[in-house]
Amino acid sequence: MKDWRAIYQSKLTTAEEAVKHIPNHCRVFFGHGANEPLVLTDALVANYEQYEDVEICHWVPMGKGEYTQPKMKGHLNYNGLFLGPVTRASVNEGRADYTPFYFHQSPRFFTDGTFPIDVALVSLTPPDEHGFCSFGVSVGGTKPAALSAKVVIAQINDQMPRTMGDSFIHVSQITYAVEASRPLPELGGGKIGPVEEAIGRNCASLIEDGSTLQLGIGSIPDAVLKFLGDKKDLGIHSEMFSDGVVDLYEQGVITGAAKTENKGKMVAAFLMGSKKLYDFVDNNPDVMMLTVDYVNDPVVVSRQNKMVSINSCLQVDFNGQVNSESMGINQFSGIGGQLDYVRGASMCPNGKSILAMPSTAKHGTISRIVPVFEPGTTVTTTRTDVHYIVTEYGVANLRGKSLRERARLLINIAHPDFRDELWAAYHARYGEEG
Repeated sequence: MKDWRAIYQSKLTTAEEAVKHIPNHCRVFFGHGANEPLVLTDALVANYEQYEDVEICHWVPMGKGEYTQPKMKGHLNYNGLFLGPVTRASVNEGRADYTPFYFHQSPRFFTDGTFPIDVALVSLTPPDEHGFCSFGVSVGGTKPAALSAKVVIAQINDQMPRTMGDSFIHVSQITYAVEASRPLPELGGGKIGPVEEAIGRNCASLIEDGSTLQLGIGSIPDAVLKFLGDKKDLGIHSEMFSDGVVDLYEQGVITGAAKTENKGKMVAAFLMGSKKLYDFVDNNPDVMMLTVDYVNDPVVVSRQNKMVSINSCLQVDFNGQVNSESMGINQFSGIGGQLDYVRGASMCPNGKSILAMPSTAKHGTISRIVPVFEPGTTVTTTRTDVHYIVTEYGVANLRGKSLRERARLLINIAHPDFRDELWAAYHARYGEEG
């Protein structure tokens, strides 16, 4: 092969020039989470008037989301795969779209024609001595999207950590390269107050020594990590992880010694956190970044020893149906990998699936445990998939329970202020004797 350095030099250009090569009527994918190449996305937005019906798609947004502004209509059109604060309004106001599919399905959808990618904008490390760049903090769906795209425009960022695993792409596979050194977007730690601490303590009580953990995003998974300091030989096989995992690794709590697969390795599809996390994973052989069709495959998840999935949710009804992504008909976030891990942990003979939430919302004015969902509410995890529901008031194990039993267990972990009305709804449905 021609010397990689010459190949790389031939692909170098400016951000402004690179985005001019994005054709009209195409689908553009942004690198996921902290892999979002902000120099490229800013150049795209600045140049929006040149485009006609270009679709922007990505999961968790970390940039400014200016491509969702009303003035972009007809030029840049947003199609979210997972919503965040900067993209939510555009979907719920009808100016943008949301497309649900399981995270682990995305690589197949990118290649089999279900959801093809025309252009991928990604962030990469500078090439190593062999001409390979690392996707760094996001390999899961980002690498498959790039490999399936017709055009790959890469922001070459020397502040992107070089991660191990299946995280590399050769410079010959890049169409255009833009060198731009920028700090990575950081995910601020969620507020951990007394409610979150109580939830974290309750979740931690379910975790045994030698368990393999999957942790979602937010203050509740972070709170769980605070109460695992006395555990031994925990492992990580997770869609993502954040700063709290670093602390437990350095304390010797996370060793991966009891894992069934990838023993001793912390496996993840993407990472979001602070610079502390990004520095920790840089060239760290104990961190293995892999594509999401492996990391989130429920069959793979089920093979881990004592698999425990811990995710947040928004609402649970008396049947045990779980809503983790909408406020009625309004989309709030997305399905992500929640059900991938709920099912994977449930398939594991000694696994546990935990869905956790504060008992109330809107400053204590609304119960998150409800008799029925309002029309249009999304059911993220079905009642037949659910295992443990956790609030600050306790743990409800719904597996194998009747509808009456489920309702009673859930009312017992609801906020005391709402239990009388929940019991009234229960008796209206099932009769006084329950």
